[in-house]
Amino acid sequence: MAKQTAPDSNSQGGEAMRQYSPAQELINNTAYIVMILLGSVILIAGYGGSAGGWISAIAYLAYGIAGSVWIMVFVCPYCRYFKTRSCPCGYGHISPLFRAKGTVECFNEKFKKHIPVIIPLWFIPIVAGVVPLIRNFTLPLLVLLIIFAINAFVILPLVSTKHGCKECPQKDTCPWMKYTIKQAG
Repeated sequence: MAKQTAPDSNSQGGEAMRQYSPAQELINNTAYIVMILLGSVILIAGYGGSAGGWISAIAYLAYGIAGSVWIMVFVCPYCRYFKTRSCPCGYGHISPLFRAKGTVECFNEKFKKHIPVIIPLWFIPIVAGVVPLIRNFTLPLLVLLIIFAINAFVILPLVSTKHGCKECPQKDTCPWMKYTIKQAG
């Protein structure tokens, strides 16, 4: 898809910010979606397809969706991308359905406060998969765990920092970018 730009209320110095189509937003969310789906499959596989595994997988899937909504409600209203199509993941134009705009100066504070709510999504499948793997090794579960780890800890952060975050007007003060730059440096 072609890069689209159009003036909006969030233009920086008169220069229009990139606008994302729904298809681009879906592509930009793919690593997160894959993480949640793989995590759910790990929960099912780790517990042998039992009812408990399915219930855990459904709960994890719901947590993944709720985590996105949480960010839209408690972080996005403070972002410069709020109520625009300039948000790479699309949250910026969904968030106004939940909340009114907050002050942009509070973004870092809100980000630091609310991002920890979703961090367990990266670790629940690993813990839930490693325990059964230790008890009864299976190659398919090991492969799922490796793919999950590569997606969650390599691909998703790489896509975020090298694509979405790269074009963000708040990248110089963003806690996530400060953390990932220190880790890479």
